Amino acid sequence: MEKCKVTIDGKTIEVEKGITILEAAKKIGIKIPTLCHLDLHDIKMVNKAASCRVCVVEVEGRKNLAPSCSTPVFDGMKVITNSIRALNARKIVLELLLSDHPKECLTCAKSGECELQELAEEFAIRKIEFEGEMSRYRKDYSPSIIRDMDKCVMCRRCETMCNEVQTVGVLSGINRGFNSVVATFFEKNLEDTTCTYCGQCVAVCPTGALTEVDYSWDVINAIANPNKIVIVQTAPAVRAALGEEFGLEPGTSVTGKMVAALKRLGFDYVFDTDFAADLTIMEEASEFLDRLTRFLNGDKSVRLPILTSCCPAWIKFFEHHFPELIDMPSTAKSPQQMFGAIAKSYFADILQVPREKIVVVSVMPCLAKKYEASRPEFKVNGNPDVDISITTRELARLIKQANIDFMSLPEEDFDKPLGESTGAGVIFGVTGGVIEAAVRTAYEWYTGKELRDVEFRQLRSDEGIRTASVNFGGFELNIGISYGLGNARKLLEEIKSGKSNYHAIEIMACPGGCIGGGGQPYHHGNLDIIRARARAIYHEDRHKEIRKSHKNPYIIELYEKYLGKPLSEKSHKLLHTHYFKKVLY
Repeated sequence: MEKCKVTIDGKTIEVEKGITILEAAKKIGIKIPTLCHLDLHDIKMVNKAASCRVCVVEVEGRKNLAPSCSTPVFDGMKVITNSIRALNARKIVLELLLSDHPKECLTCAKSGECELQELAEEFAIRKIEFEGEMSRYRKDYSPSIIRDMDKCVMCRRCETMCNEVQTVGVLSGINRGFNSVVATFFEKNLEDTTCTYCGQCVAVCPTGALTEVDYSWDVINAIANPNKIVIVQTAPAVRAALGEEFGLEPGTSVTGKMVAALKRLGFDYVFDTDFAADLTIMEEASEFLDRLTRFLNGDKSVRLPILTSCCPAWIKFFEHHFPELIDMPSTAKSPQQMFGAIAKSYFADILQVPREKIVVVSVMPCLAKKYEASRPEFKVNGNPDVDISITTRELARLIKQANIDFMSLPEEDFDKPLGESTGAGVIFGVTGGVIEAAVRTAYEWYTGKELRDVEFRQLRSDEGIRTASVNFGGFELNIGISYGLGNARKLLEEIKSGKSNYHAIEIMACPGGCIGGGGQPYHHGNLDIIRARARAIYHEDRHKEIRKSHKNPYIIELYEKYLGKPLSEKSHKLLHTHYFKKVLY
């Protein structure tokens, strides 16, 4: 690659020709403030809007200031990032942005996490010099996401994420001048669009323009109700990221402390979604082997590859964009919904109470789980299987509000019977984990042999799309894995065109899987944080006494006493679902 020499603030560096001033400055430790810029380098995606102008610098020989995030370097270029002219321009830009921004920092959901707020502090802006008319837009409330475009700074990050990374195509900049805003087509509500509620727009929004719907006070009110039994379940990815909200390094697993905190919050029972992940494998692996066996025996009606069904954002994506493949995903419910169904049937019978007396709260790394819990097919006579779904961030806020010293908590164990899980259940939280967990069980069921090495490392990677083969006793099982809905689209287009030779595909909507979910502590596109969370997940798996879902004694007991066997009539009623062809606007 051709090189060139660039001088920045008196420091000369040799860099690849064509990279931006911002990238070159980073290489020599010079920080240039940014707001609209978002470099998702690990998925080769950059927000190219260059709209905020917070990163302007002086370039020798150029009359106007240059946005460093979009200006390529050239040989002999001389740049000054800290001139009075550049600093003054940045300050004016920030004051102009703040002049059309609500002054609600004390009550804003992004307070303390707002990049505009941080820049205002960095530039010591204490007075807005420009006062005048302010933009006013209606708020849009969906089951998962709140759009408050009064707080939009037109950075276009959400647009890049929605259109180019996820290929959902819901958000776009509209209008011009003072009336410009990022919006849905014809300003429809999110729930009337093809939005999947993956929450990646929320994850990259620098302000409070996009936030999750907060149900934390609903949880408090439920716990305070003496007539309700309140159960909580925690997803595998939560334990790998919750500690970040309390100052711990990314990748620090806090399972025991999380359980202790939940018990001190007042939940009657603290259970683990990993139990339901093991249950999911029992059903999903059985469904897969049934399809595979019939396929190998010449049944032309069998639809392969089977597609995993744990991610509600991915489910809504294919319901809108690939309705012709609607019979390909597994009909198994997600672990969140399986848990709710079992808690309000099997566990309700153990407690000898009606399902209406139980409130099921789930702690998820995901905003789409809020939407999933509200889907009408997951209700019995109007009573939902999962009553409230909150994010990792919401749980952290609850712990802080309750004045619980998280760091001093002892390690405590989940309650039984719905708190016992295997290593296979834990790895659901990372990309490739669902299919690996399924293979651990399906291999033993298919071959009749004990699987001694349970780690299928060929299924582990942080690449957005990957393929692998697993030897099933002489039969090569072809597996596809993807995260990110844009990557999922590529695999699904292969299936539509008849070019796919996969037998099974796992799809997750978020980077790295659930560990990079839209409800996790903000990672700001840093895949190193996601990798650290993945290591925590695999570490917990390795230290589990049991690492195969079908070996979980409480799962075995559940089938013996209640469900009968996988794919039984009762299992189908409680643990399986169906999908709907949705309108593509």
